[in-house]
Amino acid sequence: MGSLLYRRILLKLSGEALMGEQRSGIDAQTIRRLAVEINDLCEAGVQVGLVIGGGNIIRGAEKASEGLDRVTGDHMGMLATVINALAMQDAVEYIGRPVRVMSALKINQVCEDYIRRRAIRHLEKGRVVIFAAGTGNPFFTTDSAASLRAIEISADLMIKATKVDGVYSADPLKNPDATLYKRLTFDAALDQRLSVMDATALVLCRDYNMPLRVMNVFQPGAVMRLMQGEEIGSLIENGKPR
Repeated sequence: MGSLLYRRILLKLSGEALMGEQRSGIDAQTIRRLAVEINDLCEAGVQVGLVIGGGNIIRGAEKASEGLDRVTGDHMGMLATVINALAMQDAVEYIGRPVRVMSALKINQVCEDYIRRRAIRHLEKGRVVIFAAGTGNPFFTTDSAASLRAIEISADLMIKATKVDGVYSADPLKNPDATLYKRLTFDAALDQRLSVMDATALVLCRDYNMPLRVMNVFQPGAVMRLMQGEEIGSLIENGKPR
């Protein structure tokens, strides 16, 4: 491990992160770059768990607002995360890193069922583990699924990868005067209703003391620098902000 700060991480990627400059779907160049960075982390000795959203394909909640049954829409969204997980698996394995996709829904012909002990064993063997299909239940986001899996595998850190540099007091793309919070507490994020993750995901991290780092996924090498101790993005944790 050398001087690396974290031994095991859970990286949460939005489905939109896979689109690149496209309006939907999966951009081959973008997913290759992410795969290389994930493999580099493993080469350095970091155990990597991954949760990918499905918003580049379909959002169940949005479809529900258009008249689709919410449970049906959420199940469609879960299947979209499986598609993204399989695409990422292929990209990482192309580099030579073994990957296991573990689904909260039973889809045995394309991936493994999620079993906590087996997932930890895969990580210990140096395999990337991609957790697909959210929690397996409707009404829960992939952010909540990421928090849950991070806690279950005893990750040292959960990373929420975004398109901005961290947590701001307002949307920095709409308000240039928005303040970047380098460190804050879960209670502050909840009280101020900051656009970090949904409340369920934040409460899970708070109650089980899972530190959360929010950072820009489009900065090449940023996650590796974070592993080496560089302060990047925003850190949300329990206790008083430092």
